[in-house]
Amino acid sequence: MKANFLPLLCLFLLEPASAQNIVREVRTAIARDDFAGAEGLVRKYRAEKGDTPEALAALSWLGRGALEAKKTGEAEVHAAEVLRVGESLLKSRALDADRYLPVALGAAIEVQARVMAARGARSGAVEFLNRALAKYRGTSIRTRIQKNIHLLSLEGTAAPPLETAVWLGPKPESFDQLKGRPVLLFFWAHWCGDCKGQAPVLARLIKEYGPRGLALVGPTQRYGYVARGTEATPEAELNYIDDVRRRFYAELAEMPVPVSEETFRNYGASTTPTLVLLDRPGIVRLYHPGEMSYEELAPKVEAVVGKPPS
Repeated sequence: MKANFLPLLCLFLLEPASAQNIVREVRTAIARDDFAGAEGLVRKYRAEKGDTPEALAALSWLGRGALEAKKTGEAEVHAAEVLRVGESLLKSRALDADRYLPVALGAAIEVQARVMAARGARSGAVEFLNRALAKYRGTSIRTRIQKNIHLLSLEGTAAPPLETAVWLGPKPESFDQLKGRPVLLFFWAHWCGDCKGQAPVLARLIKEYGPRGLALVGPTQRYGYVARGTEATPEAELNYIDDVRRRFYAELAEMPVPVSEETFRNYGASTTPTLVLLDRPGIVRLYHPGEMSYEELAPKVEAVVGKPPS
């Protein structure tokens, strides 16, 4: 699973070297499985520079690393510390006024919820995430929080609606119009290389399962820039997205592409690609942030395609 790191990378390159270095050094230590060394780096940095957003970003990586290493106790401690200090910092600044604070708090919320779920408290994790969503709905981490809610609770429920007022390619149909057909949603971004890699898998699936009713819809959104991070007006970016669609997704030319930032937020598509599979009545049967191979995805599609209703 790969997150949307390109916008963050552009910001990262503008940061002072000291900020870049602490995050990089902590991540490098974690990759070597040197958690003690990573913790020492964070302690030293905090002692010298205080509880800065950069320090919290590094600390959030400790939480993420501990969770992936199945050290849930340590992950919980690091996440709780990020939330405690981060909420204190928010008394004097807006979350999105800083480049590192949203990353740190978003990661800490995610880690805290995943720890709860790993301990069997799935409903408690969803409640925790819903409280965080209410608190941070108007910020950049809304989509990430929503993704984690969906990972724990979306499958088996009705799919959220799609905004279709703006689109590229064929005009998209509403879910009411598509009811009775299985639907595969492919959330993609114009800058996303992994999305381009997913396209041949989707083309193969629609060729095989389209005649049996499978519909493919490819929601995307504007990000405020075009090639090489150049700022762009909404109209210019929409034209650029259409150019990317025609050049890199020619195999999917018949895929309707609704363009909506709100749809991305509602589906928690902070990771691209994100794949969402609906059965014929419109119930979500798969919610998957990240790429999937044909071998992984085809059995899921086969299960929802089945036999058409008589």
